[in-house]
Amino acid sequence: MITLPELPEITVIARQMDKELKGKRIASIEDKQPKHLNMSLRDFAKKAKGKIVDCVSSKGKWLFMKLNPAYNILINLGMGAEILYLKANQKPPENAQFKLIFTDKTGFTIHFWWFGYVHLVAEKDLAKHKLTSQLGISPIEESFTASNFKKLLASKKTGVKSFLLDQKNMAGIGNVYIQDILFKARLHPNRKTSTLSEKEIGDLHKATLEVLNCSMKLGGAAFEVDFHGKKGRFTSGDFLVGYKPGKPCPECHTIIEKIRTGSTASYICPNCQPENGKRGDV
Repeated sequence: MITLPELPEITVIARQMDKELKGKRIASIEDKQPKHLNMSLRDFAKKAKGKIVDCVSSKGKWLFMKLNPAYNILINLGMGAEILYLKANQKPPENAQFKLIFTDKTGFTIHFWWFGYVHLVAEKDLAKHKLTSQLGISPIEESFTASNFKKLLASKKTGVKSFLLDQKNMAGIGNVYIQDILFKARLHPNRKTSTLSEKEIGDLHKATLEVLNCSMKLGGAAFEVDFHGKKGRFTSGDFLVGYKPGKPCPECHTIIEKIRTGSTASYICPNCQPENGKRGDV
């Protein structure tokens, strides 16, 4: 299966980066493929050099490295990448395109598999950064309450899967974890948001938190690596219906189906997740 790092993996990496990098001063920056940058490598390195890492956080699928004074390095791993910590004087991976070194000789590298972004943005211009300024609420934010989620859904008229995948609505959910989120909420991917009952909205909110928190506690998916190169412990066995076509539903034992939903594939239990919202008897 083709997967990308989603909210659990990015959150884990952000927390590790914050612990390792906070307080360090940037000494140098290199990039073998400057197309990842939002300015020339020369300008990027000149503006970033000498600045100190205040903190590292995440929103959705983006990493935010706040610098002092008054800048941010914004990183998106795109269609898959490895961002790895470098110990002092450690030899960087040969396939790394981006390398940032601090004055204590530690640093990190990024190897993009296809495409991604490393943008340097002044604090005063952060609200105008097109790729991050329109991100919706993240499920790890305190403001992601059942009440706020209900208000957000009330303004939309689309399929529930399309709603959750739209980063302008919800930041961080992709096609990996959405499978089990919808299963736990007993919702068909094509159910219209306008047809959801108050109970179903509450169940969807709860399922979103449960699935994402489960993966985060396990360090993210086993097919991704963290900031220290360690694989996550959320394995294929932890999925309920996701990527398990032909297997029995863990709830009712109906055979799990793979269906097309727009441009993406979905894995559902046709009994637990009927498109009309009415469960059958098995």
